[in-house]
Amino acid sequence: MKAAIIGGTGYGSIELVRLLNKHPYMEVGSVVSNSQAGISFSDVYPHLSNIIVQPLETFNADRLSEENDIVFFATPSGVSSKLVPKMIEKGKKCIDLSGDFRLRNAEEYESWYKHSPADGKYLKQAIYGLSEIYSEEIKTASLLANPGCYPTATTLGLIPIVKKGFVDEKSIIIDAKSGVTGAGRGLTLTSHYAEINDNVRAYKLGAHQHIPEIEQVLQDETGKEIAITFSTHLVPMSRGIMCSMYMNLKDYISTEDVIEIYNQFYEKHPFVRVRPVGNVPTTKEVLGSNYCDIGLHVDPRTNRLTVISVIDNLVKGAAGQAIQNANIMNGWDERTGLTDIPLYP
Repeated sequence: MKAAIIGGTGYGSIELVRLLNKHPYMEVGSVVSNSQAGISFSDVYPHLSNIIVQPLETFNADRLSEENDIVFFATPSGVSSKLVPKMIEKGKKCIDLSGDFRLRNAEEYESWYKHSPADGKYLKQAIYGLSEIYSEEIKTASLLANPGCYPTATTLGLIPIVKKGFVDEKSIIIDAKSGVTGAGRGLTLTSHYAEINDNVRAYKLGAHQHIPEIEQVLQDETGKEIAITFSTHLVPMSRGIMCSMYMNLKDYISTEDVIEIYNQFYEKHPFVRVRPVGNVPTTKEVLGSNYCDIGLHVDPRTNRLTVISVIDNLVKGAAGQAIQNANIMNGWDERTGLTDIPLYP
């Protein structure tokens, strides 16, 4: 199966190329970058020399549909909403790594993302691709909204205990930290080396576009209105996300019992690994992999649960989960092409 990648020079696209290169059932077909069309991919990324030899292309729905079987959109927000319908109408399965189809409410999307929303017809058609939670819906999807990196780490860390009803839903606080690749490849002042090195920066306090996505998933899973406190930080590393999440328990439950709840919830999901008592995951322990590692601790003094969830933002938070979803959509084992051991050290 040939896969087209739209938005070919961003970090998400490059991670798709790396993972598809060793996938047994998919291979890179067309790579689209309107801004650099005609240039060899290896001229943009020399590490791809003799690996990806085709030149970058412009977007042409007719040609792409003839030459490819599935389409990954790794474009900035506000772009895929215009391009995805053209490929859907050609009968192609589409997986969108941007935020254009994640929020069902068009007005909410416009408010948080500051772009015109996608056509309501396609918003209704889109399936939210949190692989471990919505696999049954994903199996029959033709348009899939790949979750954001922060929402993947947070919701996988929260859903098992929140869904049980053991948590005061009004008390959820998320302290999230990301490597600088989460800000994309374009240079800004905040991602400039002199600004990010030896520094930790809080940003978009109360205004991050992933807030409504996280709340939408938690509300879907609990049937309750949930509002979170979500604080994001850039830290001086290339990739990785750690979400430290704090919430009050309604009644006392031990750390051991919470871990058992998570182990049962994720026992059939190979990419979520729950740590034993006293074992807290780090970002380096999932680097380059599609794993989400979760550590848990109940403080009996405050009756507050701490959940630590870590992912690689470019793999489980983007390209890896997109391929995991493609596997599910095509009836393959969800682990296909994604069994890499994390890079360590």
